[in-house]
Amino acid sequence: MRRLGGSEVKTRERSAAGGGNGRQSVPAPNANGPAVGSRLPVAPRERKPALAALAVLLILVGALGATVMVLRAGNKVSVVEITADVAVGDKIPVSAMREVMVADGTDVKYIRWNQREDLATRWRAATNLTSGSVLVSSMITEKSDVLAPGKTLVGLSLKKGQFPSGLADGLTVAAYLVGNDVKSSTDSSATAGGTGGGSSPISDDLVIKDIDTGSNSSFGDGTETITVIADADDAGALATASAAGDVSLVLVPSKN
Repeated sequence: MRRLGGSEVKTRERSAAGGGNGRQSVPAPNANGPAVGSRLPVAPRERKPALAALAVLLILVGALGATVMVLRAGNKVSVVEITADVAVGDKIPVSAMREVMVADGTDVKYIRWNQREDLATRWRAATNLTSGSVLVSSMITEKSDVLAPGKTLVGLSLKKGQFPSGLADGLTVAAYLVGNDVKSSTDSSATAGGTGGGSSPISDDLVIKDIDTGSNSSFGDGTETITVIADADDAGALATASAAGDVSLVLVPSKN
């Protein structure tokens, strides 16, 4: 019984030490991955925070630029449009203006609608303005004696019957030579709105610059002073005919 007992004690000791078969114990595998000591080494990831920040900044700038372009495309401003013909050098009355809307954000220097009062009092047409024109800065001037190249101002002293009624600044007229010699050859006379005796005009492209209807314009015999814009080549003939009282004006129909 002692041997058996001693043998049993030894067997238990060997079982506790090596499992009874002389083999060493193997650690259990890790439930979350491979066993400790079996992973391959991984190189640390290189971080570049400056490049990431630059990328984010470029994205924000692009989005902002696109937003500004969309807003500008839809942004409108009120500007001045001409509703009646205005001769070069003439003032532009408020009655010949109207408000229109155009896209903002362009390089065109439009005359804004809120500038119309200053435009009417201080500025003049730097060129012949036609109805429907949208005003820009190059079309106006502060000079009072501005004329297109090759043009000049001619003052005509005319009596009633030598020009048609209804003349106004900016209208286009033709000037015909009239007189006793011309009348006798054509059996006609100058009448209000008539062509007189000349078969061809001295000029058919005169623009009324000013009609002096004040008391100082009358010479006591019904003569009125009408200033016209004429070609420089026609100025001499017009002045000579006017001094002799041998010129008559005819209203030219509008081409519009």
